[in-house]
Amino acid sequence: MGESTQAKRLTVAIDGPSGAGKSTVGRALARRLGYLYIDTGAMYRAVALKVKEKALVLGDESKLSALVSSLHITFVGKGRETTVLCNGKDVTKAIRSPEMSRLASDISRKKVVREALVRKQREMGTGGGVVLEGRDIGTVVFPDAEIKFYLDAETEERGRRRFKELVEKGVKVDFNDTLEEVRKRDHSDKNRAISPLRKAEDAFFIDSTGRTVEEIVEEMVQRVMARQRKDETSHR
Repeated sequence: MGESTQAKRLTVAIDGPSGAGKSTVGRALARRLGYLYIDTGAMYRAVALKVKEKALVLGDESKLSALVSSLHITFVGKGRETTVLCNGKDVTKAIRSPEMSRLASDISRKKVVREALVRKQREMGTGGGVVLEGRDIGTVVFPDAEIKFYLDAETEERGRRRFKELVEKGVKVDFNDTLEEVRKRDHSDKNRAISPLRKAEDAFFIDSTGRTVEEIVEEMVQRVMARQRKDETSHR
């Protein structure tokens, strides 16, 4: 049973660059709170996978829009892991390759894709009791989220984490190439015209460099509980 069972169920937004630890921390935080965890980046990756499978041209916005509208993306928690289903098919591993990461970054610049996925994300998060992580959750998807975090880490540490993650999954990669990929993704995310990555003014900044997941999650839980207490007091 989560710690927030008797309190108002909030919408928790976690933003930050690639490799900052958003997915790991987001899943752990959702477990602590008894909330639903939503990895919005995985949604873009799922679209990327389907674009590749159907050999769609990114410039064909009408077909791209139709494709996104046809997708049913859901998240199923299994212990410490989260399974990503796209139209009922488990795509958890397939969407985590470097190729899907690059394609997802390109796709995220497409207005028709972002608008469709933002609608889906808002539907999933309606009513609170959710932890959403991505790059524009606190600024675009849920600008009125009760509590927001911006998670970051030094570039080299984020590169090491991404490299370790890929190696553990059996992907043959070079560390320097992985680090360069992280730098390119940062530049792309921060400079895209639509919903660029940035810290919301009311988000708590957390540097995850050299910190354990447990330490970060505990800080977040305390922030969430403080917000719940504040809301309860204001409604008395």
